[in-house]
Amino acid sequence: MTRPDYWVDLYQTRQRLGGGFLLTPRYVLTALHCLRGLTTDDRSMQIVLADGRRVDGQVRRQDDGADLALIEIDASHYVPLTMIRKAGRATVGERWEGPYRPARDEARLRGVIDAQPADFACQGGAAIEALQLTVDQALGDYSGYSGGPVESGAKDDEPVVVGILLEQGPDRADARRAANVLFAATIAEAVSRFDHLQLAHLVDVLRPPRAPETTSPCQGDRDRPSGAAHVPSGAANSLTARNGAKLQEWFQRLQQWAEQGEMDPTQIAELKFIAARRAIESDFPGGVE
Repeated sequence: MTRPDYWVDLYQTRQRLGGGFLLTPRYVLTALHCLRGLTTDDRSMQIVLADGRRVDGQVRRQDDGADLALIEIDASHYVPLTMIRKAGRATVGERWEGPYRPARDEARLRGVIDAQPADFACQGGAAIEALQLTVDQALGDYSGYSGGPVESGAKDDEPVVVGILLEQGPDRADARRAANVLFAATIAEAVSRFDHLQLAHLVDVLRPPRAPETTSPCQGDRDRPSGAAHVPSGAANSLTARNGAKLQEWFQRLQQWAEQGEMDPTQIAELKFIAARRAIESDFPGGVE
């Protein structure tokens, strides 16, 4: 069964800002430079899903150095888990595709992953883990594709998301031209940049729609130490004490593995998602879509 498309277009009123994609049912990941058209006093926008639905969103976190931004979908809109693509790690020599196009008459990008993920000094100033990609389509300017997802995978397997397009490499023979080489931050890099993928937010994301929203998904995170396992009162009330304690213990163990370097951030994020989902399904049988 083919999954529905998970990429999005971002607008403020009638002005198109750029592209992005659903990282979880609550959050959209995009390149921060795609949001330059936002007015300084209003961080709200409209998110146009691939199926044409238009939902409200707001910039919730941004990392200037890494050129990444996280946009929260308004809680009144429900995005099913079936729309979320699994994340993975890239392999050298593997083919990649970019399902997002800035317009319907634009080409769909594809090519080859040139090298192992490596430190890359992006234009935002930070050193990030990035993929180097060669593009088959020699378009000259790929700027409209920024913020779109990078997929890879064997022909017989379901593709996984391995990165987010950020920059185009220059042509070293002529600085006035751009090369058909693109750079993409890995999903592991993006996950490590935002605390919104910690326990509190996964519980909130997976909570059955019928449960009341009692706590803002962003409340309390600003003062919380990075990586700390924490369940806000609203999320904790959605779980029995027994399941909540077990989930807390599991997240603490995952955090230890992450700090020891035994698992990469992509694996940790997926295990957190599975653990939170199972705990909530135990309390609300059949209540999670």
